[in-house]
Formats: sequence, C-alpha cells, structure tokens
Amino acid sequence: MTRILFVGQKPETVDFTDPSLPPGFDAEKIQAGITIAQTSMTGRGWDVDLCMIAPDDSGIAVLTAQLAQADYDCVVVGGGLRIPPKGLPFFERVVNVVHRGAPKAGIAFNTRPEDTAEAAERSLGGHPR
Repeated sequence: MTRILFVGQKPETVDFTDPSLPPGFDAEKIQAGITIAQTSMTGRGWDVDLCMIAPDDSGIAVLTAQLAQADYDCVVVGGGLRIPPKGLPFFERVVNVVHRGAPKAGIAFNTRPEDTAEAAERSLGGHPR
C-alpha cells in the first residue's frame, strides 16, 4: 500500500502578521485544510501520516523521528513551510531532512492543504505504487 507523509507547520505556530500570507488566513482554516488533505489521501486508499512541526529545531527533531518510523513513497511538504520568504532557511532544512530520512520517497509540494493529494499523486507518477 502507498504510504504518504504530509509535513506542515503547526497551525498555532504560524505568524499570521506576515504580509506574504493571504489576508484572513488563520489556524482554523489551516486545520480545516489539513483535515481535507488527510481525507482526500485516505480516500485514495493511501496510508497517511501527518507531521505538523514547529519552525525550529524541535520541529526538525520531530520530523527526523517520524521519518525513522516508516518507509514513505512520498513526502508532501506543505506551503506553510515554504511560501513565506523569511522561512526559506527552515524550508531548506526540512527538505534536507526528508532527503536523508526518506531517500527513496518522492518529494512533493502542495499549494494549499486542499491539494495535497494531487501533489502526492504527481510524485507517484499519477498513480499509487
């Protein structure tokens, strides 16, 4: 069965004052999107693990531990970790941890939580493995 890891920023740790984020964006909207993403991926018959992390060393430790728990076919990195320009150094750390911790997994990027399944599907070549 196809196994997916969805890595994102914990909604409660997002800086909603950042002007690069859409107006009106809040933790509840992010959480609702995460729920939609998880439902969409499990609806495709995939095993899905969520790994919501803080944008700091503790988040890297959580991600590293999660990657050691399973072999993933795809790791989707959420937009909250890569879109805000000030988060670029942390995003690079996340990608490198994923590369080291899941070297056989495809790495995908969503544009919002709701299109996470589509991002994973692209990485899987349009079909589950």
